[in-house]
Amino acid sequence: MYDYQAPLRDYRFLLEEVFGADRLWDELANLYGVTPELAQTVLEQAARIASGELRPLNMRGDQQGCEWDDGAVRTPDGFPAAFQALGEGGWLGIAGNPDFGGQGLPKMLTVLVEEMFYSANTSLFLYATLTAGAAYCIDSHGSAAMKRLYLPKLYDGSWAGAMVLTEPHAGTDLGLLRTKAVQGRDGHYQITGTKIYISGGEHDLAENIIHLVLARLPDSPPGSKGLSLFLVPKFLPDSDGKLGARNAMHSQSLEHKMGIRGSATSVMAYEGATGFLVGKPNQGLAAMFTMMNYERLSVGIQGLGLSAGAYQGAAHYAAERRQGRSPEGAVAPDEAADPILVHPDVRRMLLYQRAHNDGGRAFAMLVGRELDKVRYSDDAAEREQAARFVGLLTPVAKAFLTDRGFDCCVLAQQVYGGAGYIVETGVEQYVRDARIAQIYEGANGIQAMDLIGRKVLRDQGATLYEFLDVLAAEAERDLADSNHRGELSDALQLLREVATKVIKESDKDARLAGAIANDFLQLLALTTYASLWARMAVFAPKDPWGNAKRETAAFFFARILPQTRALAAGIEQGLAGMDYPDNYF
Repeated sequence: MYDYQAPLRDYRFLLEEVFGADRLWDELANLYGVTPELAQTVLEQAARIASGELRPLNMRGDQQGCEWDDGAVRTPDGFPAAFQALGEGGWLGIAGNPDFGGQGLPKMLTVLVEEMFYSANTSLFLYATLTAGAAYCIDSHGSAAMKRLYLPKLYDGSWAGAMVLTEPHAGTDLGLLRTKAVQGRDGHYQITGTKIYISGGEHDLAENIIHLVLARLPDSPPGSKGLSLFLVPKFLPDSDGKLGARNAMHSQSLEHKMGIRGSATSVMAYEGATGFLVGKPNQGLAAMFTMMNYERLSVGIQGLGLSAGAYQGAAHYAAERRQGRSPEGAVAPDEAADPILVHPDVRRMLLYQRAHNDGGRAFAMLVGRELDKVRYSDDAAEREQAARFVGLLTPVAKAFLTDRGFDCCVLAQQVYGGAGYIVETGVEQYVRDARIAQIYEGANGIQAMDLIGRKVLRDQGATLYEFLDVLAAEAERDLADSNHRGELSDALQLLREVATKVIKESDKDARLAGAIANDFLQLLALTTYASLWARMAVFAPKDPWGNAKRETAAFFFARILPQTRALAAGIEQGLAGMDYPDNYF
């Protein structure tokens, strides 16, 4: 199994050259004390943790899995100590509120830390990202007393977090949730119901687990408008954080999963468990979306991290494995065979992975940049625009990064040939671990529907057109010397034309949006990647490392970007072929 190495050189290039992080951070009036030197120190330390603490537990965690015993859950050997190391090192609160012990670092930096940790050990880091997401939700919607009590404990890893939505009969349709919340005389609530697929709902990593639970108050409106959000701790703490009685909640069983086997996924039962209202009654879904959108970007980065790790192993294997000869003649005539890296189809697979990994990394940082503007800018107009861009791009990040992440993991496995199907090489675990990312936190079809329905059609494309205008303006300003400027301009215009037609036609048949949503999401993603790849090609240094970046850009524009024309052609067909009788399936 190849040892993972964090791509620190690429991180530095993206921060310093492509995104100009030092200038951006200086302009964000409410972001203090972040310098390029600090950023590099953070990344170097994260790389050390990823390779030294998390990676050695990855295969062992997969093979050992989690164990359930009468409601108690044991995680794989080494996981509790590693989780505590993350907490003690400040990694759980790396972007958290400094007023309560968080580090307050910008998202454009922390997405890179997430990628490293997901590459190294996805199962373990999932507990961390759920903890960070719960803290973010509490910080955004909790009371002052709730923040003082819970945030420091979540940031330091003493307590962990869990997001609790799904019920057996409801799936993604949250409006069907039945879990009940009844207010008691003390002002607290009693939560009763059963939830499924609850990652991190029960485990032995922390002394307490803080569940954020969607439930329904008596006489609340039907559907999703009648949901409220409750904080339900495993152990009830006093005002000083000292743990008291065990709450009336427990794990009924663990799911037996295809991948991420070191991540404990429980069926959870709440039997009159004490809960505390977060935010206002009947506004729980809006509050929960704060955590859900945090996790959606994080899951996108999960797909990227797994793909990046799989690529590293595949590229190393292709350079070492000898089989056959180059079609141009032997490149290693003194050996029995050439490395398989010489074969054009192997090169195609590796270049496809490299182009999507590097492009996806830049895309995640782009979303992080806009999140930083929302959080730290003192310009109201800039915050408002950035918030709309985040809304537009979050479903794209979740769906496209995970779709391509899984594809790239499968291609990495293919590079290994038969060895890729063997557990010892490690790449088959990447394939299994990556598969879930396309499903949870809203399956990717739902992300595509969110994009086309809520983010494009709802405002008649205003935010999308504004985003395309920004990309075009950045190209005009920075890419005068780009070899790919014409291709980028054509891609931007194609997307604009497609969007205009979809918006015009969408009112004629309610089915149209769903029929073209997935293709439209991919079209937007690839067009944005084209903007990012053009920038990377221009700003790459004139050295071997930079030459490799430009060659990868050339592959993207020659072999991947043309997919946009096929996507546009498919969207142009609208509902063609969709009138398929149900009994034919």
